[in-house]
Amino acid sequence: MGVKIANFEMKNPIIAASGTFGYADEYQDFCDVSKIGAIATKGITLEPRGGNSGERIFETDCGMINRIGLENIGIERFVEEKIPLLKEKNITYILNAAGSTLEDYTKLASIADKNNIEAMELNVSCPNVKSGCLEFGVDSNSLYELVLNVRKNYSGCLIVKLTPNVTSIESLALAVQKAGADAISAINTLKGLGIKIDFINGRFYKKEVQGGLSGKCIKPVALAMVKRIRAVTNLPVIGMGGISKLQDLFEFISAGADAFEIGTQNFTNPEICTTLAFELDNFMKSNGFKNFEDLKTAIKEIN
Repeated sequence: MGVKIANFEMKNPIIAASGTFGYADEYQDFCDVSKIGAIATKGITLEPRGGNSGERIFETDCGMINRIGLENIGIERFVEEKIPLLKEKNITYILNAAGSTLEDYTKLASIADKNNIEAMELNVSCPNVKSGCLEFGVDSNSLYELVLNVRKNYSGCLIVKLTPNVTSIESLALAVQKAGADAISAINTLKGLGIKIDFINGRFYKKEVQGGLSGKCIKPVALAMVKRIRAVTNLPVIGMGGISKLQDLFEFISAGADAFEIGTQNFTNPEICTTLAFELDNFMKSNGFKNFEDLKTAIKEIN
């Protein structure tokens, strides 16, 4: 079940996606977090952020829309308070890093390198902030410069999280590879709008949330994007978007994924990551697969 990306080793290919699993051991009451391949932390910025005001969550059919806005405690508190907890609980983690400027990202990279953080996922695809993130993630030239500068300041496993809100995800994947990243994760949320109209006591009332759409409803888009990325790059791809069951993992492998991130499903089933890790391991043992690579090969050889 082990997976290795660059020099970053995980005990299995299941990763809890950023923004859905807290910083460290918030899910410890529900499952043994140490049995998950890794957790991607909440998006961490240089300074603490309070996130967006007003309505921030909207439930949709088979999914949800969020506009949290990268609320987080900042890199200093993360290093001081959360890394010791992660080490104590034997939790493998990936630092999800976000910024407003190129300098923000390079400073975060230097701090991560200094503190021996083994893996970092660049968030260049969050649609819920006024500056940074998506500004870099929709332009291949800007993305290339960003990743290149981060690579100069960070020696660990560098993952870049791509957005589906573009015409050509292929050009972004090629830019990431050229700049020296070790892997690509895809996809982040789709831009969406949730509207609810109520009629109460003779008057209409409206609730509206515009933000990132996630959940089972985006799986076909995610699969298409993973396949398009795989067609142009040989970098490892961490697939995500609507994964909720073992069959979904097989579908993402078929599209070209080498590992998986589980997001929205964590909110409705807090044990989903450990359940999928167990079910995948049990399937492999029951059907004679020597390791995860053996399973991937069998799926990818399907005509």
